[in-house]
Amino acid sequence: MPLATTRRAGLVDQVIDQMRSAITTGEWRVGERIPTEPELVTALGVGRNTVREAVRALAHAGLLEVRQGDGTFVRATSELSGAVRRLCGPELRDVLEVRRALEADGARLAATNRTDAQLEQLVRLLEIRDEAAASGQWAKFVQADADFHHLVVVASHNKLLAELHAGLTEVIKASIEAIDETAQPGAPKLDHYGLLHAIRDRDAERAVREAGGFLAEALTYLARNPAS
Repeated sequence: MPLATTRRAGLVDQVIDQMRSAITTGEWRVGERIPTEPELVTALGVGRNTVREAVRALAHAGLLEVRQGDGTFVRATSELSGAVRRLCGPELRDVLEVRRALEADGARLAATNRTDAQLEQLVRLLEIRDEAAASGQWAKFVQADADFHHLVVVASHNKLLAELHAGLTEVIKASIEAIDETAQPGAPKLDHYGLLHAIRDRDAERAVREAGGFLAEALTYLARNPAS
């Protein structure tokens, strides 16, 4: 990574902390395989049992996934996100309903509390989203869309709301991939400019309607197309 050599006391906890840091900082990305057990033993200067306990703990927390014969992979960037993935599993409806609750309230507060700098960032993220869609850069599109939704919640200036939303990062990106018109022909066109303009105009009620509206549209589409 390289990871710092650990002290003798509390080795497992120290290894867990360092591995968690590699995950949360993006050094180990979601979906990627982490270094092998021998590599971790060498990098950390600890025994195999210590590494195994740390991996087991992080897997139990939902951050890692051990695939027998294939290695250990990053599953989520936080315990909250890991818990959400376990609870929701493939249930896209659950994710969309939670998003609607968080993002509608986030939009209401953002319309009142956003800064000019945050508004400029929101405009830029939609530009990136549009450019990515036009050029067929799907991964870039999904990232820009997810970043836009999260920045709306951050612009609420409610730290707890933003922290909860950040914990949903992986499932939010998965829901964007599953429901957006670029991935699913015939799905509703999820245009976010109405939400952007409501936040720009500091119209809290319209921001709520816009934020909840396109997610309600997605839920309606999902109900009609359960195999999506």
